[in-house]
Amino acid sequence: MTDSIAILDFGSQYAQIIARRVREAQVYCELFPWDAPREKILSIQPKGFILSGGPKSVYEAGAPFIQKFILETGLPILGICYGMQALTHALGGQVDSSAQREYGPAEIQTLVPGTALDAISKVWMSHGDRITRMPEGFVALAKSDNSPIAAMADFARRYVAVQFHPEVHHTPNGTQLLKHFAVDICGAKPDWTPASIIEESVSRIRKQVGGERVLAAVSGGVDSSVAAALVHKAIGDQLVSVFVDTGLLRKNEGEQVVSAFRGQLHSELIAVDASDEYFSALHGITDPEQKRRIVGEKFIRIFETQAKQLGQPRFLVQGTIYPDVVESSAPDRDKAQKIKSHHNVGGLPEDMQFELVEPLRYLFKDEVRAVGEALGLSEALVWRQPFPGPGLTVRCLGEVTRERVERLRAADAILIEELSRAGFLGKARSSSSSTAGQPTARSSAVELPMVSQAFVVLLPVRSVGVMGDQRTYQEAAAIRAVTTEDFMTADWARLPHDLLARVANRIVNEVDGINRVVYDITSKPPATIEWE
Repeated sequence: MTDSIAILDFGSQYAQIIARRVREAQVYCELFPWDAPREKILSIQPKGFILSGGPKSVYEAGAPFIQKFILETGLPILGICYGMQALTHALGGQVDSSAQREYGPAEIQTLVPGTALDAISKVWMSHGDRITRMPEGFVALAKSDNSPIAAMADFARRYVAVQFHPEVHHTPNGTQLLKHFAVDICGAKPDWTPASIIEESVSRIRKQVGGERVLAAVSGGVDSSVAAALVHKAIGDQLVSVFVDTGLLRKNEGEQVVSAFRGQLHSELIAVDASDEYFSALHGITDPEQKRRIVGEKFIRIFETQAKQLGQPRFLVQGTIYPDVVESSAPDRDKAQKIKSHHNVGGLPEDMQFELVEPLRYLFKDEVRAVGEALGLSEALVWRQPFPGPGLTVRCLGEVTRERVERLRAADAILIEELSRAGFLGKARSSSSSTAGQPTARSSAVELPMVSQAFVVLLPVRSVGVMGDQRTYQEAAAIRAVTTEDFMTADWARLPHDLLARVANRIVNEVDGINRVVYDITSKPPATIEWE
């Protein structure tokens, strides 16, 4: 079994980030609520524990605490922010309210040389309490202007605690501290790699499905495609995938999906062209929620027909990933699940029941992409932009017609092409790299963030323009491009003005029916990433 670290979540907004950083060190970890049952936490046979931050004070009524069995295991513990305070409180130390709260950037001064803190000086603080008396056996490792004990350790018991957040980007070299704890202190082997993930997943899938047929609904999205590819590697011809082309996909998307499954993976794929049915059902509809219901219901009926023709397989592949599991407080990993509906396939009919095969259930998005590449999926498919389940209906405001969708598709393709050429999309590349022989828009001195999601929105708004000495009265398009770590919050991407000008110029000149382009500079919140 792969070595692992158990992360106990005390209500921190950064808990998932801690898990991501540990995984980046190639050490497997899982995130548990602080009060999860003993058998659930210990089921992964952890080599150590990380205690997250949290919003409460340890002395508040109902404040989270460290369960007794955690300390009784004798395993190493790393406490972060509230986790440090909870550890102090549990071991008999003193935590008091600070006269001056410490939020944001701070600097620490190391007090004991030769520790992992030697490489850390600038940190990110977020606390109102502080340690005023350490538990017996601890020594102070660092201090800040507002925290006399910014880090401490009990070397005999392998307990370490820090008041700052090493998991966030605002703490340079903080991830090295997490790696040091997991690998050097806990002794966890850094063997959580795409190859090991694939090997473990293949074994688990074969054990679950045996010799039965398995059905996969592929949308062209990263998660569903990688999940299906992983299952195909495990059981080969037992898998049959169904791809429904709604006519609401991005440019060349249908062809890319078919090519990936039939050409690269040599997997059976049933492609259903249902565009006529979708546009007919959407005729005259402008309400966004009604559009979503129509698209979801139509998919249900088509998928149901295909499933019946295939003899109603018992197993269904879903592209559920770890953030979905964490956010929904999903049940234990080893319990097979029966479902009547699921968001990943638009909501299945009540009389259809499947046992889920979820090979990505404990992977983050970056891990999913790494596995996809290791399985041989193309970079274009693995690194494609996130795309809403109802397709371009979400980005085609107003009535959805073939003409308007084609207009939107063409404009969106121009944006993606230009962003890719300038080096803002796909896998991160060096700022001095070039694409297709052209220099990127990135400065060689400043590394701008990769664009996490970008697309064009077609607005049901017409305005006057002048093109070729003729008056036009055409639709407007909006460009949306954001940067984000987790898609829960996002900021608008500061794209170079010449790049935006080039995109707008091409859209107006090459796409019939659009004479105005605007750029959305709203963050999330208050706005959402998608318009709808």
